[in-house]
Amino acid sequence: MNTRALRADILLFITAAIWGLAFVAQRVGMDHVGPLTFNGIRFALGALALAPLVLRMEKGRAPGYQGVDGRRLFIGGGLLGIALFCGATLQQIGLAGPQLAAMGFEASTAGKAGFITGLYVVFVPIFGLMLAQRAGWGTWLGAGLAVIGMYLLSVTSSLTISFGDMLILIGALFWAGHVLLIGKLSPGMDAVDAIKLSTLQFSVCAILSLLGAGATESMTLVGLQGAALPILYGGLMSVGIAYTLQVIAQRDAQPAHAAIILSLEAVFAAIGGWMMLEEILTVRAMIGCGLMLTGMLLSQLKP
Repeated sequence: MNTRALRADILLFITAAIWGLAFVAQRVGMDHVGPLTFNGIRFALGALALAPLVLRMEKGRAPGYQGVDGRRLFIGGGLLGIALFCGATLQQIGLAGPQLAAMGFEASTAGKAGFITGLYVVFVPIFGLMLAQRAGWGTWLGAGLAVIGMYLLSVTSSLTISFGDMLILIGALFWAGHVLLIGKLSPGMDAVDAIKLSTLQFSVCAILSLLGAGATESMTLVGLQGAALPILYGGLMSVGIAYTLQVIAQRDAQPAHAAIILSLEAVFAAIGGWMMLEEILTVRAMIGCGLMLTGMLLSQLKP
């Protein structure tokens, strides 16, 4: 392996760790603020964190390069922002322990949420069938393993699933739609346009979340102070830094390496939940996680 590829793999590993541990931050943040408040501030910080990167990369463009049409960027950013808002909101509500407990529902854990969210990589090629895209044997085998793993992880002996897990599973469908939208919008874009598109989608998601928070949640200074560290981690680390690392790394990374390393996000979520929140997975749940991770990898490596 050459030095550039090794550096790319290391950066992707750091990215997966940051994203995985973000589930812990999201879970902790729910002890202080509502899910829409958390997401609104988090994605606003993420958009602000990417703005300097856009300006710097814009200066490095070749003279006279026009980039992608502004109308396409704004429409695409709006559509992506809506999909992101739906997926992120469902995920965040699914992790909202105190809020769901007050309504008599059970929230998901950081570890479980990481693996369930990761199912979007299985949903993407299946949804692609509706766009006349072919699916190979890896997709179907991966989907089968993921379904069995999901059953072992989340479905109880009485054939019920927690409300939080169900919300996050529905959210994974929106994450898959988000990926397909990016696939339609990104051809012809360079790195600068891609980051502009991300900045726009984060801004739209932040605006929708804050509007929803203003209508349904109460924001207090005490709550915001208590959730400050989780929000900062979710906005600056998970969105700003990790996204930048991914963009830099995937220029030199081998696709197979990137798929495997980024799938470790779910593993880091489980490790973070165990170390920081004392979340324990049963043997049955661990087997389910293993099957889901295998299914995710097969879906990406044998599409």
